[in-house]
Amino acid sequence: QVQLYESGGGLVQAGGSLRLSCAASVRPFSGYAMGWFRQAPGKEREFVAGVSTIGGLTDYADSVKGRFAISRDNAKNTGYLQMNSLQPEDTAVYYCAAGAGQFPGTNSKFWNYWGQGTQVTVSS
Repeated sequence: QVQLYESGGGLVQAGGSLRLSCAASVRPFSGYAMGWFRQAPGKEREFVAGVSTIGGLTDYADSVKGRFAISRDNAKNTGYLQMNSLQPEDTAVYYCAAGAGQFPGTNSKFWNYWGQGTQVTVSS
């Protein structure tokens, strides 16, 4: 059973930064791709960023390219999402996900495990 624990969400003003962390219980963590998704009220869950098993491949939603950076530390079983230049439209619950295979893609149905989510609120 894979368990994921997000942390680092909160309230920030527009233009500010937050760093989300995702601690994974699975070992080896390097055997799973890691991703971040978000869901705003009344909207579907959407892909934000993903990183392949050993970190060699990353992908981002167009809306966050140049502002967000995904990374992982396999030795610490932890993934990260650095979010800069946050805007009110980034407000959502952010979910960490783990997926079998090198990189499951941007569709949430192909990701196997999910965290409980952490709220990110950006005020204008």
